[in-house]
Amino acid sequence: MIDDLRLRDYTPVASIRRPETRVPRPAVPVVDVHNHLGRWLGGGDWLVPDVPALVELMDQVGVRTIVNLDGRWDAELDANIARFDSPYPDRFVTFCHLDWSLLHGPDPTGALIAALRRARDAGARGVKVWKDLGLTITDARGEKVLPDDPRLFDVFAAAGELGLPILIHTADPIAFFGPLDATNERLEELAENPGWWFGAPGYPTFDRLMTALDAVVAGAPGTTFVGAHVGCAAEDLAWVDGMLTRHSNFHVDLGGRLAELGRQPRATRRLIVDHPDRVLFGSDAFPPSREAYEIYWRFLETADECFPYAPGARVPPQGRWDISAVDLPPDVLAQVYAGNARRLLNLPN
Repeated sequence: MIDDLRLRDYTPVASIRRPETRVPRPAVPVVDVHNHLGRWLGGGDWLVPDVPALVELMDQVGVRTIVNLDGRWDAELDANIARFDSPYPDRFVTFCHLDWSLLHGPDPTGALIAALRRARDAGARGVKVWKDLGLTITDARGEKVLPDDPRLFDVFAAAGELGLPILIHTADPIAFFGPLDATNERLEELAENPGWWFGAPGYPTFDRLMTALDAVVAGAPGTTFVGAHVGCAAEDLAWVDGMLTRHSNFHVDLGGRLAELGRQPRATRRLIVDHPDRVLFGSDAFPPSREAYEIYWRFLETADECFPYAPGARVPPQGRWDISAVDLPPDVLAQVYAGNARRLLNLPN
């Protein structure tokens, strides 16, 4: 029987007996700086069809504010702000995107800065820069545009002058840039999502993209940057620590990286405790759910070991391992959960 068992059918259950702590509410009300509520990732449909029900869930699980990263630009930005921010002030904060097709015009830098100003005036509270910048975006010559393109430095600096923090997602997990073979620890995930593999010719390497991110942050010291997904390098916390040490304008969020952080809990705890004013809570769990939030509360607040980061999943989506929690001190929790985000976004206490 074992000889005939296929890997896809192998779903082992951990036999270790350990404490299981449920944390239904966080220690303090939370600001979730990384979530998606709009239509950008929903195929044209709102990811949250019932906004009052979401507000009720937020009240139940202790989330004071959610940053909606789906504002896009122009009419779509207006629609997001009208749906979330206007009827629920400070419960929702919408970030805009930049329309990279403006790179095809005669004055891309000026056009992008003007677009930022329009977005700020329309109510955007920050900017989301996604991984397509560096991986797929091209200019008028058809050449790939990386984040450290000289035409963009003044754009990123202008965001700071306009009071708009930039939440930037550069690259993707390291394994997504590696060989697509039996050594790749995310092979099952990539088999399910082949468009997430960037190891083919024509893509920049992971390290080249991290070099670009470093240059972008250094080049706009007056702009606040939040590196999405633990600084875009959750598998290399030493590099993230270096970024936080070198650049006082750099911050990170925790969104969507429990699997990576939970298998290195001591290094994760050390990073957060060493930089308590630069780490922000983010979930990247969309649509938001009680189950997703409670896993984060357990990870950050308890000392539990060896528990699933995706309860209920037949095969864990990021990799076949469990995680252990980091048991943050109360004062650090308060900063990570909300204090840092309130400061950066000018939110009320």
